[in-house]
Amino acid sequence: MMKTKLFVLLLFLVTTSTQLLAQETDVFQKDGIAIRGYDPVAYFKQNKPVKGQETISYDWNGVKWLFSSDENKEDFKTNPEKFAPQFGGYCAYGLSENHKSPTEPDAFTIVDDKLYLNYSLKVKELWKKDIPGRIKKANEHWPVLKSKEAKH
Repeated sequence: MMKTKLFVLLLFLVTTSTQLLAQETDVFQKDGIAIRGYDPVAYFKQNKPVKGQETISYDWNGVKWLFSSDENKEDFKTNPEKFAPQFGGYCAYGLSENHKSPTEPDAFTIVDDKLYLNYSLKVKELWKKDIPGRIKKANEHWPVLKSKEAKH
């Protein structure tokens, strides 16, 4: 009986700690892969979303980032803050509205050499109406929201 209780307690602790670790990252990810597996460097070099490859990856900020080339991976490794999307890849418009939302790879904007992602192309159109104002509001909300779970 005591062994069973100890086992259940141990299982609970392992499960709980695994869940807490999974939530520690402030990067939009699915199954441990950042920004739906798209290459963050390609947005800057090719001005479009390019799917990364599982075989070309780099772990940074608690998640795996995928790249379309070894060169892009090396560029990212040298300066991840330059290439990683703002707000951990969560929807910049959503953050300006005080909530976390997932993003779609094709709904992106590069502003002042920074990558911003949005929930959808429709939301991107709302974002474009006042990008400076939205960035300001998102920056104000991000410190509190980054540790909270996203609404999917």
